[in-house]
Amino acid sequence: MTANEKQEALTPKKIARFVLRGFHRHFRSFQEETARARERFLQQEWTGVHQAARNRINFYDLRVDETVLALRQTHHVKTLDEEVWREAKRAYTELLVFHPQAELAETFYNSVFCKLFHRSYFHNEFIFVESVLSKRIPLSLETEYRTYFPVAEGPGAEGINETLRQIIADMDIGAKFVNLDRDIELLMTAFAQQAQVRALASFQFRIDVLKYPFYRNKAAYVVGRIVTEQEYFPFVVPILIRSDGKVFVDALITDVEQMLIIFSFARAYFMVQSRAPSALVRFLQGLMPRKRLAELYSAIGLHKQGKTEFYRELLQHFQDSDDQLVLAPGIKGLVMAVFTMPSFPYVFKVIRDEFGPTKPFGRDTVLARYQLVKRHDRVGRMADTIEYSDVALPLSRISSDLMAELEQTIAGSMEIEGDFLILKHVYIEKRLTPLNIYLEYADEAETRAILDDYGQALKDMLAANIFPGDMLLKNFGVTRGKRVVFYDYDEVQYLTDVNFRELPKSTDTQDQLASEQWFSVAPGDVFPEQISSFVFANKRLREIFLGLHSELVEAEYWLSQQRAIKKGMLPDIFPYPQSIRFVNQFK
Repeated sequence: MTANEKQEALTPKKIARFVLRGFHRHFRSFQEETARARERFLQQEWTGVHQAARNRINFYDLRVDETVLALRQTHHVKTLDEEVWREAKRAYTELLVFHPQAELAETFYNSVFCKLFHRSYFHNEFIFVESVLSKRIPLSLETEYRTYFPVAEGPGAEGINETLRQIIADMDIGAKFVNLDRDIELLMTAFAQQAQVRALASFQFRIDVLKYPFYRNKAAYVVGRIVTEQEYFPFVVPILIRSDGKVFVDALITDVEQMLIIFSFARAYFMVQSRAPSALVRFLQGLMPRKRLAELYSAIGLHKQGKTEFYRELLQHFQDSDDQLVLAPGIKGLVMAVFTMPSFPYVFKVIRDEFGPTKPFGRDTVLARYQLVKRHDRVGRMADTIEYSDVALPLSRISSDLMAELEQTIAGSMEIEGDFLILKHVYIEKRLTPLNIYLEYADEAETRAILDDYGQALKDMLAANIFPGDMLLKNFGVTRGKRVVFYDYDEVQYLTDVNFRELPKSTDTQDQLASEQWFSVAPGDVFPEQISSFVFANKRLREIFLGLHSELVEAEYWLSQQRAIKKGMLPDIFPYPQSIRFVNQFK
């Protein structure tokens, strides 16, 4: 910005260009960090992977704050000139007609405006409550994927073989394969086992593959689809790297349910390069129709766009439904007031004004712990949260019981303005069946399976350096895929910050009969031996759990996990079944 420009009046077109430059700085930083995922994978810098994920989350707010500060200080934007900002939105819209990240730029503009001005102006006249993407020339999905025609490479198996070889070459992983010929053969064998594609000849289909690998944790994923005249079949191919730097194809995933788990809301965000994210996301939605746009944008690390898409979905749902917001089923929490809408698969969580006596911490601690989880690898076991400020909910949609509860518990976090209840700060999560409620209706086989997965969920979190704190069953949920996911973060800590101890043993009869604890306990002490009795009041459930995961009540197991983390040993946690790995499937 030159000195002359600073002295001139800030016109709508200048505002539009200025905000768009801020967005471009953000997206450039985001893409540069994303592009480095390939090198981190090749160098096996696994701790760097987690730091990069945190960096990407922070980039957005840094660039928004930078843009807002410049508008306030350099351009003296203090009060809203309504006509100027109406025209600024129109000018900004014109700049986005052929913009490959138009929807992201809209969200960035919204964020800047909302930081500058009062929420009474947060409507479509000034911000992009509704996207104007539909009014633009739509981006072709072909901008994000390559198409391969096996018939052009040769008849029969020869053409398919060469096509798979070309797909892997175009992914440009950057490392030698342990045995590429064997991997191609295993892929062809695995494809042939799929009932849908088993009988297809090379001239009966094409293959569409997204141009760049999806990097997450210790894997690179190739994502695509087989297209026939009648339908298409999605697939994911994970590629892993050995300690010697050579890579190999680990599996072929064609089950959509398994793909949904790989792209789960309970996992860390992927790093994948994209010139046109809207085209990429719509390709993915074609593979997994149950996934909402909000979830898919978040899955590729564009969580702010995920927030925007979710809010639009919420507004649309209010228009299309008439049921009321009610208290969420289950045991009330001591830290959060939780409510939901039966027809909408999410819950709303607001921090209570006062906590129960067993929660010796305050609001700031809760905020920090939710941020810890947001920036951490959630290993498929911790639900992602969408965090909002100043959410307006129509009073007509709030049940009387819920309103009474909110007035009693979160009065300091809410206001009533006209026909709306304004929540100053709210978390929104996918609605799950609380584990304690699930167990009330589960049969014997379901009970055993879900308790096994509960124990595995604890182990996965420990391996990722997360101590859940409160392990009561009510704080875990069950997904529609029958996976156990943790969702109550007010007591979350790093595992390495906890002091695990064995319960002291005493031969003194008076100690054993004492009504109070006879040994000293420091604030950070945890006794794993108490977990089974604390979590499982029901003897039958306790015996099943101990038969499956007895090591979880031994202090040494928790201490061994701490030692592994301190040595920098990160676990291999696969988002797909061990049984479909080629090493186990084709012995």
